[in-house]
Amino acid sequence: MAKGKNLIAQNIKQKARETSIPIVENKPLAQALYKEVEIGQMISPQLYEAVAEILAYVYSLKEKI
Repeated sequence: MAKGKNLIAQNIKQKARETSIPIVENKPLAQALYKEVEIGQMISPQLYEAVAEILAYVYSLKEKI
């Protein structure tokens, strides 16, 4: 996971592409996480389901490799 907005976010995505790390875009969730959560901090229970769906998708990608 990484955190950034604008140019920093673009750089994070570019590094992910260069290293074949999957990118999952969910702008409302990304904005909520950026606003509410510091790096290393637990996410709020209101975001559990949305984050769990993203993690399930990412884990399913790993199984296909």
